[in-house]
Amino acid sequence: SITLKGRNTITISDVLIGEVWDCSGQSNMEMSYSWGIKQYTEDVDNSANQAIRLFHVPRLTADYPQDDLKGEWVVCSPEAVKTFSLAGYFFGSKLHQALSVPVGLIEANWGGTPAEVWTPKVLIEKNPALQSAADSLKKSEGWTIEPAVAYNAMIYPLVNFTIAGVIWYQGESNVGTASTYHELFTTMIQSWRAAWKSDFPFYYVQIAPFSGYGGSRGAFLQEAQTKTLDVPKTGMVVVGDLVADLKNIHPIDKKDVGYRLADMALSKTYGQKDLPVDYPLFKSMNISKGKAVIIFQNVAKGLVVKGNALDGFYIAGADKVFKPAMAKIEGKTVVVWNKDVPNPVAVRFDFTSASIPDLFNKEGLPVNLFRTDDWNDVSRSEEHTSE
Repeated sequence: SITLKGRNTITISDVLIGEVWDCSGQSNMEMSYSWGIKQYTEDVDNSANQAIRLFHVPRLTADYPQDDLKGEWVVCSPEAVKTFSLAGYFFGSKLHQALSVPVGLIEANWGGTPAEVWTPKVLIEKNPALQSAADSLKKSEGWTIEPAVAYNAMIYPLVNFTIAGVIWYQGESNVGTASTYHELFTTMIQSWRAAWKSDFPFYYVQIAPFSGYGGSRGAFLQEAQTKTLDVPKTGMVVVGDLVADLKNIHPIDKKDVGYRLADMALSKTYGQKDLPVDYPLFKSMNISKGKAVIIFQNVAKGLVVKGNALDGFYIAGADKVFKPAMAKIEGKTVVVWNKDVPNPVAVRFDFTSASIPDLFNKEGLPVNLFRTDDWNDVSRSEEHTSE
């Protein structure tokens, strides 16, 4: 308990001191058991835990930064968890189990919102590229698209409350402005850290494959998210292998998403060892005798294929026409070729909106999509026929 004495006395009871994380983003972070995800009935029924506390930030907008908002901490219970972020809850429950300390989770999310609404307006206004992208966003009746208004009302009121870090799942509503998302996302992360005066860790989920984006539109956003790893103390969770239905923009597996985020925090923030958290990333490409040799980061133990064959690789020559490629694992590399492309210059892997990865490191983490080129005018033959 905490007691404050002046002309009167106020006692605040049942106070915990522990690790507090903010859980923000759009609908995939907001997604709760109440959406009808019955596979988590047993988890929800057994969720009561006095050492986990939940705080829901209501959907609010404001033109200027606010000092306060309405909400309250509640003890983790089946009733409270039913309407709380599933990804956030599973993240927090694994954190509590591993650390044996109290965990507080602040849910501040809003389905459909682009990252602009979570970023201070002045930072968008003084950047012509970001302002142009913000101006191009399409209005919706379900969510706001106005820069900063959710930041002002749902994030800024929290900045005097110390947090351990942020987990973030957003990006679906920025697929149409993917070319500026890396800069926008970086700006947003830095602005939050500046507001809190804390260089806290920021771990985020890469958007999942979804056929509704069409072509490679989703891949360009995923690529922008990957580039954001150049921001210090960030980490990205790849979830393409957790998707059961490519026509659903809301994959129902939120337990593994939360657990992967928790593993990242436990490893990178809390120093726990031997957790698989470093996803395989493209490092470089060598061309030898008409074949491309792809070299990766984070494959110390090697690579493995899950499935009957290694799909998802496309190869192109100087004509920029991508064709399906043969591929095989050789040690810690992948060799890629197509006899109709005798002089390859570029390779792409899973670089479409609806590709589910089948290539993993031996720790069980999927290889992130990549392209070795920077072309935006390639032949449409590069698209997977399955789309």
